[in-house]
Amino acid sequence: MAKASIEIIAALEKTAQNLETGAKYQWGHMGACNCGNLAQEITKLSKAEIHSYAMQRHGDWAEQILEFCPTSGYPMDLMIQKMIDFGFSPDDLRKLETLSDHQILAKMPKEKRDSLNKNRKSDVIYYMKTWALMLRDQWVLENPNLDLDEALSYQKTSDILV
Repeated sequence: MAKASIEIIAALEKTAQNLETGAKYQWGHMGACNCGNLAQEITKLSKAEIHSYAMQRHGDWAEQILEFCPTSGYPMDLMIQKMIDFGFSPDDLRKLETLSDHQILAKMPKEKRDSLNKNRKSDVIYYMKTWALMLRDQWVLENPNLDLDEALSYQKTSDILV
């Protein structure tokens, strides 16, 4: 599971917000699916660029992550490596694509968990928000003397200045 960091929390929350406010979502499109939307936020690549890189090899995100090789030179592998360097594990990304992380699912009400659909935009948003809330709780426990919202606000300001 990704470490509870300001960067990870902010990326998940921003991706969920982008989806809520109209970002293109299409589970069968490598640049507009669950991982594709997160990759857009982290890499600042467009959905078309991500899709183009992914089409150089076969398989969806989960399959390409299984075949991930950091030294292959494939643009998709370089993008996956950037997401790993950002703080996500290959397992995090595979489970995001299928909305299947048991720790995240355990934080959801049973009726929501049982009806979760990996290719329903509203469910992807709910999953990302649940994950972010779980990481927020963990971050607060690990940093009892710091204010999370202040740190996130500073993160957003830093992003604008870059």
